[in-house]
Amino acid sequence: MKKTRVRWLLGLLGLALVGCSTADNEMAGGNIQAINHTLHNINWLSVNGYRADGGGGRSCCIIMPIKWRPGLKANIEWEVDTDPYAYSKWPPLGTDGYRAAQAKHKANYQHYSAIVEIPEWPGTKSCDLKVHFLTCNQVKVTTSCWAPSSPNYPIQEARESKEPAVCPK
Repeated sequence: MKKTRVRWLLGLLGLALVGCSTADNEMAGGNIQAINHTLHNINWLSVNGYRADGGGGRSCCIIMPIKWRPGLKANIEWEVDTDPYAYSKWPPLGTDGYRAAQAKHKANYQHYSAIVEIPEWPGTKSCDLKVHFLTCNQVKVTTSCWAPSSPNYPIQEARESKEPAVCPK
């Protein structure tokens, strides 16, 4: 009798779990890729707490829903070095002068954050999360499977863009 109740309860629990396991709730891991359109250096970024390298390659990993849903957002934080070639004017590597110059330089790093909507992707076909850093500290994201060089890629802003004299509000 006791075994029957335990099996019945386990069966009921199993049915409840199956009901919670829909494609709408399933999550999967993917990479984060930084794509810099500015003349500044993106030292690092984080998306919803998942930290990644800002150097342009792919970093593992971010957890995202398999299926897009309305209201899906990315909280992006990043660090900018506005003078990425300053080290060429520093004293020799390993010296106290170098360390002092590096500390002074790092004190000028700028930190930004933005919350952006993640655009819809078809079905369950998303290809990583690509974060585009634009002038005026703007960011756009996409999960497009097209290569950034493709005319079908959704973000077409020019690379290596200079900051405008006045940023739009």
